[in-house]
Amino acid sequence: MSLYLVPLSQRAAKEACERWHRHNKPPRGDLFRVGAAVDGELVAVGIAGRPVARHLDDGQTVEVTRVASSGYDNATSFLYGALRRAALALGYNRVVTYTQAGESGASLRAAGYRVLAERPARQGWTSMSRQRDDAAYKSVNRTLWEAS
Repeated sequence: MSLYLVPLSQRAAKEACERWHRHNKPPRGDLFRVGAAVDGELVAVGIAGRPVARHLDDGQTVEVTRVASSGYDNATSFLYGALRRAALALGYNRVVTYTQAGESGASLRAAGYRVLAERPARQGWTSMSRQRDDAAYKSVNRTLWEAS
């Protein structure tokens, strides 16, 4: 029994992400998504979208916004690699993603990603020009990774 890629609807990817992701809700939208299956059973999902950081949203960069699995061995690194290959095949030049403090990044290293930067926790998203309700906002230190 080995992992293989399966196409997913946005709805199916969001439902699986809701079930399996440890700390984030599914993203609102995406550019593309893919699943990993074993014997016809979905065991992981990967979702790629436009970068959240405005300075990275240059039309040439894709951000892996979610990868979630049922715990099947090697499924997340399998999907990180597949998302990188898909992005490059679609003409994107750069693939980035983030991990939270306390996450090892083993799946990312296995898929050929490297640490690009460490980012401190944000206090919130409100600014003088655009007030936002940050009451439910929680931030932690993050690591920025780039596919090499």
